[in-house]
Amino acid sequence: METSTNLIMTFINQGNSKVSLSVQDPREDITEAEIKEAMELVVSKNIFAPNGLDLVSAVDAKVVVTETTPFDLVIG
Repeated sequence: METSTNLIMTFINQGNSKVSLSVQDPREDITEAEIKEAMELVVSKNIFAPNGLDLVSAVDAKVVVTETTPFDLVIG
């Protein structure tokens, strides 16, 4: 079984649409305050403009852990 961890940060852009940024393998001890600070920095420094639309506010964030079980199927 394989496990992957992603930090998903969601923002609102100028078009009032939600935009998510994903960071693979965030630090296990990352705090809510650190995530909030990073998201505020992304917005204030205008670091990303997906589809040409600036991010205007941070909405939420979550850490998602996914377990994947591969199957070695022989078909035929």
